[in-house]
Order: sequence, then C-alpha cells, then structure tokens
Amino acid sequence: MADALSIIALKQKLLTGELDVVEHTEMILQEAEKLNPSYHYFNVISSNLARVQAQELRREIQTALKLKDKKKLQVLQQKKLLGIPISVKDAICVKGVESTAGSRILKGYLPPFNATVISRSVNEGGIIIGKTSQDEFGFGGFNVNVGLGYQVPKNPFDKNRTTGGSSGGGSGFTQLTKYTHVSLTESTGGSIVEPAAFCGVVGLCPTYGRVSRYGLMDFANSLDKIGATGKTTADVAVLLQSIAGFDQKNATTADVPVEDYSSFVGKPIKGLKIGVVSVAFGDGTDSFVAERVWKGIKSLESQGASYEEVNLDLPITMGVPTYYLIATSEASTNLAKYCGLRYGKHEPLEGSFNEYFTQVRSKNLGEEAKRRIMLGTFARMAGYRDACYLQALKVRTKMIEEYKKLFTKYDVLMTPTAPIVAPKFDEIAKLTPLQHYMIDIFTVGPNIAGLPHISVPVGKQNGMPVGALAIADHFKESTLIKLGGALEKTCGAGQCACD
Repeated sequence: MADALSIIALKQKLLTGELDVVEHTEMILQEAEKLNPSYHYFNVISSNLARVQAQELRREIQTALKLKDKKKLQVLQQKKLLGIPISVKDAICVKGVESTAGSRILKGYLPPFNATVISRSVNEGGIIIGKTSQDEFGFGGFNVNVGLGYQVPKNPFDKNRTTGGSSGGGSGFTQLTKYTHVSLTESTGGSIVEPAAFCGVVGLCPTYGRVSRYGLMDFANSLDKIGATGKTTADVAVLLQSIAGFDQKNATTADVPVEDYSSFVGKPIKGLKIGVVSVAFGDGTDSFVAERVWKGIKSLESQGASYEEVNLDLPITMGVPTYYLIATSEASTNLAKYCGLRYGKHEPLEGSFNEYFTQVRSKNLGEEAKRRIMLGTFARMAGYRDACYLQALKVRTKMIEEYKKLFTKYDVLMTPTAPIVAPKFDEIAKLTPLQHYMIDIFTVGPNIAGLPHISVPVGKQNGMPVGALAIADHFKESTLIKLGGALEKTCGAGQCACD
C-alpha cells in the first residue's frame, strides 16, 4: 500500500509528463483483471470506458504541454481527480456500464445516465475502472450476502476471511492495489467504515445530505449516504471534496458550503476534545481491538488532544433494533418496484400478477434480501406500523438528541469501528441472522443520526487490521479529516506504529 503515490503526487507527475495517464490506467486495469479471479472485488471491470477516458485526458495533457499552454495547464491543474482510477460500488449508476446493486434481479441493466457522484468525479478528471462487489442491495455487514450468481470478495490479508460489508469490493481492492486509487462507496448502517476497518484502509461516511444520492439504487432513503474509501485520509479528502455539495436532482442534499477538506490534512489537533465511549471497550469487544484503539487515542493525546470517557446510551443499546426496523421498512418499499414488469428481471408472463410477482422475486432475490423485505413489510403492516416503524422513528429522534448533547462538549466521539477483526468465513457461517446484525453495533448509531464518521487503521492483531471509529457533528467532516491525518502519523498509512 505504501508504494502508491498520493492523488496529489500522481496528478503532478501526469501534468509534467513524467507519467502517462494511459499507461497508468492500463496497469491498474491489468492488475484488477489479474486479481479478480482470486479476490472477486469487481462485478464489472469497465476497461473500455476507462481507456476512452484516459486517452481523452492524455490528449488534453499532451496538447497543453506541447503548446506550453499555461492557461490550459492551469485548468487541468484544477481538476482534483486528474487521471485518478476510481472504482464504484455496484449500487451507483454508471452510464452504459452494467449496474445491478449486486443482485440477479437487475442483471443486464445498463443505466442511461450517470449518478451525480459519477458526473462530478469524471468532470474532475477521474477515470472509472469498474463496479465493485457488494452485499445484495447493501444487505449485510460481512459481504457474504451477495446476489445469486455473484462471488464473495476475499480479505486482502487472508482469503479465508471477510472484507466486511456491504462495500467489501471497494475496500479490498483499495488495500491490495499497488497503484493510486480511490473508491466511491455507500453506507446505510456502516457499509463504508466497517469494510475499511477489516481491510486496513480509510473510509469516510459524510453527513446525510452532504453528497447527492441521485443515481444510487435505494436501500433505505433516509439512511443511504455515498462516501469515500482510500489508502489515506488525504486521498479520501480529495474524493469527498469532488463529490460533495448541493444537487438540484436530489432534494435531500443540503445547500451548505463545501470546505476545502484537503487543507485540513496535517493540521494540528491541539485542543481537540474527544469523548471516548466507554461501553464500546467493555464486554463484547475483543481485548486486543480495544487495546489498539486506545493506543490510537493516546497517540492523539500526545499531539495535543484531550479525552474523557463518556456514556452513550441509546445508540448502543437500541441502535441495532432501531436501525433494522427503519432500514427494512424502507427497503421493502423500495424493492417493491422490482416485480419483473417495468423494473427487474423478466420471466415468462404466466399466471396472475401475484403468481408472476412471486415467481420473479423467488428466482432472482437472495435469502437475506427476502428476509429483509419480509421484516420490513411486517413492520409497516396495519396494526404493527405504530408499534414498530413509528416507534423506531421516535427512538431515532432521541438518539440524535443524545449525540447533540455530547457534541456541545466534545468535538468527536470515538469507539472501535467493529468489536472484532475480520472473522473467517467458517465462523460467519455459524452465526444466526441476529448475530450477523450485531456486527454493526458501533456503526448504526451515526448512520441513524446522519452524522459523519471515519474509520482509520490503528494497527494489526495477528496480521489483521483494526480500525478506530471517530464520529463528528453534522457537516464537521473537516474535523474528522484533521483527526484522521493525525492518527496516520503514528497508526495509519502503512506505518502501523500502534502494533
């Protein structure tokens, strides 16, 4: 991982002609093709699209250099992602590239448009190299709930272990690639930070509404957020700055100015106040995970931050049931359109509508997708809606109030990203569905509340990465980036001095 250039360094070498954008793109495409049969990080590698985008950039760069056109070079310099390979979670639409959210029910769908985050990334010079593996529609924390006919991605440190989910392919490839690369990932209940922790990379989930959801295949509308995964906090900051901001195509985006996130990398953290959620380091969290995260917190203290242990009640005790009631209710509504008539895979038109609808979904949805549709449908039924779904929304409001009260005193809250390191597949196979859901215990809270959060590596245990989770108040991504950069001085970016 340490061999790859940063986004800023690669861009400078491309603009001076020291490196060729087409050659760099070709090398990472070949690497992806080579790795994929063993690691299953991509559902689609968009080689043709990437080559066309790289060749167009090469023409622009070479023309500007040949003519010594300072104005044109300045325009190219301002492109934040110039020549940077970007992988994209399969739930995010890329025009003309098969996009299925990891589900057989959408197999063969070629979007006629780009998601806003894709348009913005390409406008900034990014090169789309493929669609990454995920749990079907984002339904999972271990990325083992892939759709029918899809392969489970393997952890880059141990092929017998999970990458984490649901954005597992993006995090796995980010860790394993030798080249400069960032990934557009998505979170509903922890799907950016959890795989980042299991794969030893940086994952940043922004405030709900900070990034447009236009072109994202919905899991749960009030929870879904597109974010960034990269090798370093600096790379993640560049990608986030490129995609953030108000979008007229998505009414839930916030019209809040986008800060220069990159400028916060490396800034001093003296005076930063950290609330350490004490319950997250107790029963249920592996002792070595707690130890690594505490060492990371101590490293922040040595750089001028201060910390106090705090109590966080509802997001820990009620987070998982609240999340699954809200998320499954919204998912059952969103997935109803995949009935094989207008949307979703078609089957021979036989029987009544209910018989046809049942046939299409039975044949083309995986077990976990069916489970969550049934859970959500039950929670929304007459007689249960008030007791389940509406009650969960009330608890959500109380959770936000609890977070807001803590943020009057602290700049960030910290926990482990996950209570364990990436488990082995044979261990996951023994878990009940409820045990599966409990892996999200530290990540569902900030997702329910729409709060920005980041996972940064803080060392390894027996060769497997451990991630520290930091949560900030709404639209305080810059604070997380500053903290992430500080953690990397001793614990991240390939150094792992916390080991």
